Amino acid sequence: MDVIDLPSHSLHYRIDGDETDKPWLTFCNSLGTDLHMWDQQVEELSTSHRILRYDRRGHGLSSTPAPPYDLGDLGRDVLALLDRLQIERTDFCGLSIGGLTGQWLSVNAGERIDRLVISASAARIGTSESWLARADAVQRNGLGALRDATADRWFSPHFQRAEAETVGTVLDMLTATSVDGYLGCCAALARADLREELQRIDNPVLAISGAGDAVCTPADLEFIASSVRNGRHVTLPGRHIVNVESAEEFNLYLLKFLNSQ
Repeated sequence: MDVIDLPSHSLHYRIDGDETDKPWLTFCNSLGTDLHMWDQQVEELSTSHRILRYDRRGHGLSSTPAPPYDLGDLGRDVLALLDRLQIERTDFCGLSIGGLTGQWLSVNAGERIDRLVISASAARIGTSESWLARADAVQRNGLGALRDATADRWFSPHFQRAEAETVGTVLDMLTATSVDGYLGCCAALARADLREELQRIDNPVLAISGAGDAVCTPADLEFIASSVRNGRHVTLPGRHIVNVESAEEFNLYLLKFLNSQ
């Protein structure tokens, strides 16, 4: 298993693609998922890029430092991973809290990022009250109690019926997540607000929304695209986990953006 050890925790990562001069692309998963949420993107893009995926602290096979966390903690984890792997610059694609992490990186370490894809995210996701209430519910009832409601937030009813196995696999990632890891990220989301800092992002940005996403709406992604210096926005069919629900279209837009001059 490929891991890097940090002072308070370890990060599990995976690299796909040949060891050539192809550009690096780093994927950053959503809250309650692991690096396998990007399997359909890796299958398509690993011929043109070297791909780095990792499990956020408290998720997948990474270890779980004591909560709470903040957004800077999550961003510095990425920088530590890039440093350890001697990756000077990378394209970056993040979904939900992964998209917030990408925004933090572009604001605070933009020289390490080439092109930035922000998917199903926002500069401010939800409210402090909503995340504290979510954390309280998880502490009382566990992550399994969120499964049905999460299915409806993450996937459209049609996709849930047509692709039940795929949906089940993604929801299994949620229930396998460390409770402390989930709570730590809820704390980060309760405090994260980059709305006033978006204008500092110089990297080219593609913002991708799910048309039916009530968590991070198309308006949230349009706000990001119009606030950064060089952004564009596209909406695809689906809800929050749009890279899975509209994988083929997501991959087409991703490739076109990453290969543009």
